[in-house]
Amino acid sequence: MTLKNALVSAAGNAAADNLYVEDVFSTYLYTGNSSTQTITNGIDLAGEGGLVWINGRNVATGIVNWDTTMSPYANLSTYNTDAIIDQGSPYGIASANTDGFSIGNTNWIRVNSSGYTYASWTFRKAEKFFDVVTYTGNNVAGRTIAHNLGSVPGCIIVKAINDARNWTVFHHQLDGVASNQGAVFLNTTDAITYSSTLWNNTSPTASVFTVGASGNVNSSGNTYVAYLFAHDAGGFGADGTENVISCGSYTGNGSATGPVVSLGWEPQWVLVKRTDFTSQWTLSDNMRGQPVGGATKILYTDSTDAEGSATTAVSPNADGFQVMSAGTTFNASGGTYIYIAIRRGHMKVPTSGTEVYNISSRQATAPGYVSGFPVDMYFYRRSDAATNWLLGDRLRGGNVLFTNLTDAESAAVNVKFDYMNGTDSNTGAFATLYGWMFRRAPGFFDVVCWTGDGVGTTRTLVHNLGVVPEIVIAKKRGVSSPWYTNFANYSVALNSTNAGTTPPFPTVWGDGSTYIAPTADNFTVNSDLNQAGQALVGYLFATVPGVSKVGSYTGTATTNQIDCGFSSGARFVLIKRADSTGDWYVYDSARGIVAGNDPYLLLNSTAAEVTSTDYVDTYSAGFELTSTAPAGLNASGGTYIFLAIA
Repeated sequence: MTLKNALVSAAGNAAADNLYVEDVFSTYLYTGNSSTQTITNGIDLAGEGGLVWINGRNVATGIVNWDTTMSPYANLSTYNTDAIIDQGSPYGIASANTDGFSIGNTNWIRVNSSGYTYASWTFRKAEKFFDVVTYTGNNVAGRTIAHNLGSVPGCIIVKAINDARNWTVFHHQLDGVASNQGAVFLNTTDAITYSSTLWNNTSPTASVFTVGASGNVNSSGNTYVAYLFAHDAGGFGADGTENVISCGSYTGNGSATGPVVSLGWEPQWVLVKRTDFTSQWTLSDNMRGQPVGGATKILYTDSTDAEGSATTAVSPNADGFQVMSAGTTFNASGGTYIYIAIRRGHMKVPTSGTEVYNISSRQATAPGYVSGFPVDMYFYRRSDAATNWLLGDRLRGGNVLFTNLTDAESAAVNVKFDYMNGTDSNTGAFATLYGWMFRRAPGFFDVVCWTGDGVGTTRTLVHNLGVVPEIVIAKKRGVSSPWYTNFANYSVALNSTNAGTTPPFPTVWGDGSTYIAPTADNFTVNSDLNQAGQALVGYLFATVPGVSKVGSYTGTATTNQIDCGFSSGARFVLIKRADSTGDWYVYDSARGIVAGNDPYLLLNSTAAEVTSTDYVDTYSAGFELTSTAPAGLNASGGTYIFLAIA
């Protein structure tokens, strides 16, 4: 099923039988409480089986490794050679659940002590993604082990459960597929080692992998666990063909602008190891912090070190990542590196507006603004005073832009995205300080960051919206510049009241003279949005039936009902007059879209909200303009563009 068809039938869940990356993998962050915790991450470990890694972030613990072949409270540690340890109740993971896992009633510092923060990564068994296999060694070279990965493994990690042995890693990019002698160890910084006794010089297949007589993989009487990771095997998404995991390699160039790794999708989780020299295994993800051009938050499989920041180590883009570090760990000149990368989540088409949009006043405790989902972009401001609109997003990290200004972005220490249910670390209840929060999702919303290369008159940029964007908003990040906006076939400026222009757009969305319409895969900008060395960001929106609506309407100066295809009315409405000057009106259900007066703010202005007017009313299918609405909203014959979210 194509994404277009999935969007059309989203309400009927026509693609419900297909697996998506969020069904099989989760990065889940939590705070220890020294008591029972249930981690609800949507992964069915009880029914399907899988693996959980847990690592302290602000405390030195190392990775606790537990999989569903183990007893409750047992674990391995990826940073040492130790055999399995059975901590006993209540120390560790108590159970696998149909939607995550539970932690015992414990203050064990490695998984759940009060005051400490933790990251968990859950891998569910699924064909063409991940498998867990256990076997008993027999010391016979050429031993074949059956698996259910349903594809040729790209990486295999083997550990003796009952013996002190290394975590031995096969990766299909280690010294070439032909020899199959190379290995690295997950628990050490060692460079590649070569031995025919590890993989018996034999390539794995879609049904078996082969081990030699080495004690690390096949000692007689020892019990082993093997974790198998697929590579570009397809099997996921709306049409069942999407890749969600890649096991690849790259060669370093020693530059701060390192090699670009093409995956065909944006990663959310990347594990990297240099193989020709001693170097740590580094693990980054977009929940803890993997911003474009910003400091990457790093943990390690071979160390107990707490979370550190590597200056711009792994910088994601819409179809892969770029290594942005000149150091040995990521990008030594001529160095060889292997990686495992997992696709960014939320590939499913949303079926409810609450999955992808929410608004909250600031709360007393972190996160400051509560959404109910991981936030990818938000703008926030005080409603009852003259203040700027601040806009932050996960890809840009701790920086904000201002929708009412042309200013370059600024650092903001409170702009944080490492929460599962909201954003912003600025706390203290504040009833008139609001955050409008959005989540990236197919057909609804996407964010793209790029750096201008100054080449040619146009630049074609890949996006992951999956459909033709109906709104594209672009802004230079490092210098003062307008908010260029292609909105429902009108070119407008987000920070301005100016009227819009219709295609062809001669200055921005094309080659300077010819308009190039966006497609379901990319959008095109001219040289002004591709200046060499300039960092830029783009925000893309489209219509998802029953969830969001991008469109236009003609004013009537009378009651004017705008049908968005919703069933319970709009919770967010952004309106701009396109054929004449006009402000960008913002209405939302938290401050009031009601039958009486409806407060509004202007996205292009610092003005405090106006609370004494009744210009927008409730309407179950969308929203309604009243007969008293001004020319900026409902002049007879006027043309208006809008974004509404249910």
